[in-house]
Amino acid sequence: MKIIEKIKTNKSIDNQTEIQKICLDKLQSTPLPNLKSEQWRLSNKSKLSDFLDYSVNEKDPKFDTPFPKTSQSTIRLVIGENCQINLIKENFAIKQLSEDQLVKYIKEQISCFDQNENWSDLLNLSLNCAKNTLGLKISGSEIPPIEIFSHASSNTLNAKTLVICLEKDCDIDLLQVNLGKDNSSLSQSTFFFLEENSSLNHGVVSYGENKSNLLNSLNVIQQKNSEYNLGSLHYKFSYARFEIRIKQSEGNAKTNIKGMQISKKDEQISTYTKIDFNGPNGFLDQINKSLADDKSHAIFEGSIIVPKIAQKTNASQLSRNLLLSNLTQIDTKPQLEIIADDVKCKHGATISQLNEEELFYMRTRGITLTEASKLQLSSYFQEIISFIPVSKDRWDLLDILLNEN
Repeated sequence: MKIIEKIKTNKSIDNQTEIQKICLDKLQSTPLPNLKSEQWRLSNKSKLSDFLDYSVNEKDPKFDTPFPKTSQSTIRLVIGENCQINLIKENFAIKQLSEDQLVKYIKEQISCFDQNENWSDLLNLSLNCAKNTLGLKISGSEIPPIEIFSHASSNTLNAKTLVICLEKDCDIDLLQVNLGKDNSSLSQSTFFFLEENSSLNHGVVSYGENKSNLLNSLNVIQQKNSEYNLGSLHYKFSYARFEIRIKQSEGNAKTNIKGMQISKKDEQISTYTKIDFNGPNGFLDQINKSLADDKSHAIFEGSIIVPKIAQKTNASQLSRNLLLSNLTQIDTKPQLEIIADDVKCKHGATISQLNEEELFYMRTRGITLTEASKLQLSSYFQEIISFIPVSKDRWDLLDILLNEN
């Protein structure tokens, strides 16, 4: 795979930004991730190759969403569209980061990158241009809900980057939507920095189309007394990989994660998480659900890192998986790495099918098999859907999912 040559030909050396040059230099020694490593060993090589097979597109594809139009009470931004500038100017609590601020922040992140673990981010930043990078600084607690869209165009690889800094005492709801198109690849890297006493309710909805692919990485740094809540949903991608890396920089922070991936046909959709506790009194409650049908492959691998400095950590990680076909495959691996000796940490995993007794009971009451299955799936979906910060009257995700299955 000549990915390095593709990056070089995409933009001449003279026109490359400082960030692109740094990332390209790191990729020289690791042009592809090590597929024998723990982070990549289950990734479908053929599908990863398909992801990289498209030419890179820096032009802004036409924005076309299957989801509802924006409302007066919501700020909607589209990465790559100039209209976002005017929307931001109307809300003084939201400011765009300058190019110098963006470069400084991203360079600090890159300096800590592992070339294999952070390969997706290195690829994204080496492909990306200023037009497809959005950086925001947000302050205050009376901010309307924010929706930020990243979208791909057919037969191309699109790279989008989002950087958001939340100042002290900031409290916001933010929904991030990643949209694939037929025969496309979308690379999305997101960076959040939460200052003390800030709170973020973050939703990620990734929705693909026929033969669309997604590499979606999320990097979060939490300072003291911050709270980060993530609800996520990934579905309808031929190949999708969601990487979550969260660092509680000094402890005394709270993290809640509820995510779900739905795979069908021959799709492979995976979630990888790494939660680092770098101080005492950290909290984590995480649940990841997979629903796999047909000949698809769902993957969850999660790690919780608790060093000696992170005493009094309270962390829980649960993987729940639902098989709808005898031909599908689910791999799950929640794990703990604990050095501290005064902690409350637990993890677990379950794999099951639809409850036959419940289905039989509902059918004896005149409910069809299709409707009975939907009722069971509804309860399975609802825990995750209710955690995504969306308005039900505008975004009935549960109804969309039930009609998809």
